[in-house]
Amino acid sequence: MAAAKLTPLGIAVLELLHEHPMHPYEMAQLMRERYVNNRVKLKAGSLYHTVERLAARGFIEVVDTQREGRRPERTVYAMTEAGKDAFTERAKDMVGMLAEEYPEFLSGLAVLDELGSETALRELREREIRLASAVASDEIITAKLHAEHTPEIYWLDWRFKSAQRKFELEWTRELIADLESGRVAFLRERGEKPELNLIHPRGNDDHRAG
Repeated sequence: MAAAKLTPLGIAVLELLHEHPMHPYEMAQLMRERYVNNRVKLKAGSLYHTVERLAARGFIEVVDTQREGRRPERTVYAMTEAGKDAFTERAKDMVGMLAEEYPEFLSGLAVLDELGSETALRELREREIRLASAVASDEIITAKLHAEHTPEIYWLDWRFKSAQRKFELEWTRELIADLESGRVAFLRERGEKPELNLIHPRGNDDHRAG
């Protein structure tokens, strides 16, 4: 059986350990400060679980324990050579390979006609408001990164995500305009049920929906 791939959170942990050994609490603090939750789902429980799995696989190891006053003892981890190798191989795949991702929004778009114009447009306008708010927040954080002279190589993930969000806002606004103008029509409301062509993976589009 092939070894399980490093998760995005596992990569984030090893990324931090490239800097210096640290305990999970410090990792969590740095991830919040660096907006790592922009690209991974960050919860305290999942972080500690990920650290345990990395240690079990020999990718990190305990190098120290620390105690401050009455606080619980903290275990400090460092990355092993095996961890560095696993990190490099997984990072190469993440950059070079095209991952199959399935955003829920795509499934929502596929059933707009079933929702009907009133409901679909109401929800799309709500999405537009939320995206506009997120884009405004992105611009504030991006300006802060520039002001602090943070090297751009360290926030390319943020640059990509903010650009993606901005594109989605523009695309959503265009879709709303197309639906409102009737350029993209709600066919079920017209009582129409067109026969849809299904495109065969090999390019044969002779198959039709039943």
